[in-house]
Amino acid sequence: MAASDVEILKRALDREKAARKQAEKILEQKAAELYELTQKLQHSNKQLESLIDEKTSELNGVFENIVDAYVVTDLVGNVLKMNDPAIGLLEADFEKESINIMNLIHPTEYDNVMTNFQELIKHGSLTDVHVKIMTKNQQIKLVHINCSIIYDNHGKPKAAQGIVRDITKSNEDEKKLIESENRLSTLILNLENAVLLEDENRQIVLTNNRFCEFFEIPMRPEEMVGFDCSEAAKNSKELFVNPDGFIAKVDEILRNKEMVTGDELVMVNGRILERDFVPIIESGVYKGHLWSYKDVTLKRSYRKSLEAQKQKYSSIIANMNLGLVEVDQNDNILMVNQSFCKMSGYSEEELVGKNAAERFLNSEDRKIFKKETENRLNGKSSSYEVQIFDKNNEKKYWLISGAPNYDINGKIVGSIGIHLDITDFKSLQLQKELLLSQLAKSNDELHEYAHIVSHDLKSPLRSIYALVNWLKEDNLEKYDETSLKNISLIEETLEKMEQLIGDILDYSSLNSTNKEFTEIDCNELLVDLIKVIYVPSHIEIKLHGKLPVINGDRTKVNQLFQNLLSNAVKFMDKEKGLIEVSFEETSTHYKFKIKDNGIGIDPAFHDKIFKIFHALNKNKDSTGIGLSIVKKIVDLHQGVIWLESEVGEGTTFFFTLKK
Repeated sequence: MAASDVEILKRALDREKAARKQAEKILEQKAAELYELTQKLQHSNKQLESLIDEKTSELNGVFENIVDAYVVTDLVGNVLKMNDPAIGLLEADFEKESINIMNLIHPTEYDNVMTNFQELIKHGSLTDVHVKIMTKNQQIKLVHINCSIIYDNHGKPKAAQGIVRDITKSNEDEKKLIESENRLSTLILNLENAVLLEDENRQIVLTNNRFCEFFEIPMRPEEMVGFDCSEAAKNSKELFVNPDGFIAKVDEILRNKEMVTGDELVMVNGRILERDFVPIIESGVYKGHLWSYKDVTLKRSYRKSLEAQKQKYSSIIANMNLGLVEVDQNDNILMVNQSFCKMSGYSEEELVGKNAAERFLNSEDRKIFKKETENRLNGKSSSYEVQIFDKNNEKKYWLISGAPNYDINGKIVGSIGIHLDITDFKSLQLQKELLLSQLAKSNDELHEYAHIVSHDLKSPLRSIYALVNWLKEDNLEKYDETSLKNISLIEETLEKMEQLIGDILDYSSLNSTNKEFTEIDCNELLVDLIKVIYVPSHIEIKLHGKLPVINGDRTKVNQLFQNLLSNAVKFMDKEKGLIEVSFEETSTHYKFKIKDNGIGIDPAFHDKIFKIFHALNKNKDSTGIGLSIVKKIVDLHQGVIWLESEVGEGTTFFFTLKK
């Protein structure tokens, strides 16, 4: 090898050694830099881990403490996580039971939810979704949902999360608010008052039908919204009796911007309006004003009519025959009319300001008056009687009708009494009571006298009957047929007279009983009665249905049925006689019916048979008092009696007894 080649190789080797050293030096430098970078990266990783832990803790805190419900589900709706508000909203806890959101969707919302879920998968998020759900306890709620998809590291959807807010109440409140606004709008449109609301620039905000009618505007209220009212007064001034005054007043009101009420306007068509102006100020800033016009035409007419009526009735009150007195809460007289002055003998000056009770009443009647005054203060009205002494110290009786007196606010400020002088009536009443007392005493004496007369008359009758009977027995063979017949007539007459005396005594005793009414089983009474009275074999007495239990005088009710049944038996002329007893019930009475198929009674005598001593035939057993006794017994029991009958077709007696 030539020296030159060696030299070349040597230089190449040196260059290679130098390059290697340079490379090692660079490598050492890069290794140091890499180590330093590794240390920094480890420090950064620790900081990142701390930050992640901190943010995770913050997110968990937000998740736990968020007011709205937060729910995480898998892609088929199974709940993976939910916070306490969500548990409260859905009324279910996923840690205690498996929950699928789709099972909580209201059946009517199912298709809508499926569509929204597909949109969520497609776009990754959805906002302002409204869904109706049904909780575990079957509560229907409307919820607002904002939701999004959760992706894995490869960008694939793995879950869904959503914030759910219960808007059931707010939705109901919103509906109520809309309904309220609609009602308010309808109310304003149909108000009897004309209404015009203007903003600060005199642009119409709201008006109603009545305003268009009053001011003869051929537009609907909604068409007027936004119109400028600056020239409205000038355009409407000719509608008023004083057009210039109308314009001037409007300008003055708008200039002052102060509330005005009860401003009266007279229109050319005769209508009278009452105008109110209300400025609208918010936080010290003028925002507009409200005009209100009320038609008071009738009110003004009524006021004039009322004044006329007041004058008329004041005149009537002053001159009527009833005494009128107005007192305050302490019974001090405030007003009297002329009739009261005449009744009492005092002048108006002598009465006004005086205490009514102290002026007219004694100590006993003052207690009554005080009690009635307390009733007045409690708003009660009543009538009562008092004894008074007039100015001449003459005793009189007054009937007082008292009523509370109210002021315009409905507060009781005293009372008003109307007084009627009943002195003459009381005198008649006392006379009546005296006469009734004397009549009762006379009735008792008459009843006692009837018993005495009955006893005194029956004794000689029995003696005569015995003497005639002895004469007949002692001279039976001596008397001819005519004499014996005359003696029999005497006996019949004596028997009839004794029966007549007994019936008269019964009739006179009907009103003298002191017996109290007792319960009477009419069914039992009639069954016993039928056993006692004589009923021939060819006559049948039938009771239809069960008769009622009534309240009455047992003896007299027994006599009532006995007389009617005995009459039916006595005047039966058919080979097969039938007497039927039935009843029906009304709201206040029991109505009885006794029907027979006997001889009947001519309708001409229907009104007479209940009068005493009116016998329609000459039957030896009839005194003409039996039906009079029946009527009196029915009257005693507050009932009525009548009959239906035709000659030969039988008779039906009807009578009622009060329950």
